[in-house]
Amino acid sequence: MDRNAALERIDRPDTIWDVVVIGGGASGLGIAVDAASRGYSTVLFEANDFAKGTSSRSTKLVHGGVRYLAQGRVRLVREALRERGHMARNARHLVHDLGFIIPCYRWWEPAFYRIGLGVYDLMAGALSLGGTQWLGRKEVLRAWPNIRQQGLRGGVRYHDAGFDDARFAIDLARTAVDHGACVINHAPVLALCKDGAGKLTGVQVRDKLSGAVHEVKGRTVVNATGVFTNSIFALDGPDTQGHVVPSQGIHLVVDRSFLAGDDALLIPHTTDGRVLFAIPWQQRVLLGTTDTAVKEAHLEPRPLEAEIDLVLSNAGRYLAEQPTRADVLSMFAGLRPLAAPDHPERNTKEVSRGHKVLTSASGLISIIGGKWTTYRQMAEDVVDHVRGQGQLPHVPCRTLDLPIHGDTAATTTSEQEPLALYGTEAAVIRAIQLADPATSARIHPDHPFTGAEVVHAVRHEMAVTVEDVLARRVRLLFRDARAAMAAAEAVARIMAKEAGHDEVWVVEQVATFRALAMHYLPQPHS
Repeated sequence: MDRNAALERIDRPDTIWDVVVIGGGASGLGIAVDAASRGYSTVLFEANDFAKGTSSRSTKLVHGGVRYLAQGRVRLVREALRERGHMARNARHLVHDLGFIIPCYRWWEPAFYRIGLGVYDLMAGALSLGGTQWLGRKEVLRAWPNIRQQGLRGGVRYHDAGFDDARFAIDLARTAVDHGACVINHAPVLALCKDGAGKLTGVQVRDKLSGAVHEVKGRTVVNATGVFTNSIFALDGPDTQGHVVPSQGIHLVVDRSFLAGDDALLIPHTTDGRVLFAIPWQQRVLLGTTDTAVKEAHLEPRPLEAEIDLVLSNAGRYLAEQPTRADVLSMFAGLRPLAAPDHPERNTKEVSRGHKVLTSASGLISIIGGKWTTYRQMAEDVVDHVRGQGQLPHVPCRTLDLPIHGDTAATTTSEQEPLALYGTEAAVIRAIQLADPATSARIHPDHPFTGAEVVHAVRHEMAVTVEDVLARRVRLLFRDARAAMAAAEAVARIMAKEAGHDEVWVVEQVATFRALAMHYLPQPHS
């Protein structure tokens, strides 16, 4: 991806794009892939970096949603299980099978979970990742040597999938470009342009890096901004009603020693009525999540003190060793873009994770709700809608079996191979290392990421800030915030050399990133 070339494309005179997408998260990028793969001219603008918001802050799961099945949301679960299968087939370098064990401490739990998860398996059909099985006490302890043993009767293992959300988003952006789309990050939409009849004709966009403002014409405009959907509604007109309710979920990252096995742990009943996961991720363990209603969306939401305590205490009920705030290597919060409920008094955990496609009087098409697993179906629904409204040629959806950039059966998502998540791009990174051996050096001695990955992020993945690299290209901020702060200067200097920045840029970038990273560490209780 070449950002300068993309900016030149949007400045070409008399260009009218078939589809203009606002938002570079899972929904927007999926829409760009779908539209471009059908042959529609497509441009996407992201106000910050790709997946800066919700789409890099998920639980790192591609799943049908076991708890949704318990709530009776069969249609949502069936759709998600189908889409889970397609994600696993289309991005083999990013999506991997992950076993989940539900420990059983009461006599009725084994039969209860086996029946429910048996239905889950049946609904997955031919796209199943593996059958549910009962594990005796000894088998559970072999899988999890450090689980709480008192009263343990055994456990039930089922299968879902794990992935790296931000890297999937970057590869979606590259897939869109592979099919002819133009995507640009750090380019907020300032205004929606309309004709005399009040119908949309395009958008006004500002390039954050240069400050230049661009007028971009489009036959259709799609609002795919997630929790910031209501702000685009406000640009459409003061009478446009908001339709998104944000809900916050947090995650804590601790050392791998807290979950010694390769399976994930599902805690079926937390003190707030949710499920809690402990998931092996990036050689660490991810604990989460919560569901807290918030009044407004923020670009950098922060975990609440009560949420941190909730996750730690509930995890400690099942782990042999109680994790504390001192054990947290990084923490992050994400906001779910829930479709507003019919009844405002409903709890956010009861609000549907399904999606809706809305069209305003001006012709603005908005996608609200949904989740990572169903991004492809959401995109298909939106582009079908766009085709009709924009009077575009009828072309069927092509993403059902469309490989995501980097997909290859020759790669593995094993944590033992640091470049596995890059898929076919791993060869490009190795070529950078061969051309300049100095880039083989790690950016931090305790983590596998190298300077070549930083160079690759600048050259091919539109990374323009230190945060872009450390938060969403190599994930070090989410994996170990202190290590990310220590690595910031090395990353800034590699980027400066690659992009031609001066010392002032290096100093500013390091200071800005370190100030941000401090909020990824919990404060000790006073």
